[in-house]
Amino acid sequence: MSETPAPEGLEAQVIDVLKTCFDPEIPVDIYQLGMIYTITIENDDQVEIEMTLTSPACPAIGTLPGEVEDKVKTLDEVNQAKVNLVWDPPWNPDMMSEAAKLELGMM
Repeated sequence: MSETPAPEGLEAQVIDVLKTCFDPEIPVDIYQLGMIYTITIENDDQVEIEMTLTSPACPAIGTLPGEVEDKVKTLDEVNQAKVNLVWDPPWNPDMMSEAAKLELGMM
């Protein structure tokens, strides 16, 4: 069985930043919650992120995507950051990491 290699370089830095972003109603970061679907890095300095929220009615819809974009832009290596909010596939608790499930008492 092969293991997925740990992200390196800029992707790892982006993930570290994403782990500082929280849904205001859930005390777990958005990366561990499984809200980040893709991180694409182009030209070594342009980051595009596809993310979702727990539901289209989430109160953080007006602030969280902008917060993610702003925080990623603070990385020295990032020239441009863009967050695309997507709803397909819909988020569900199975997308959370084991650590997030443990933190929320779901294990």
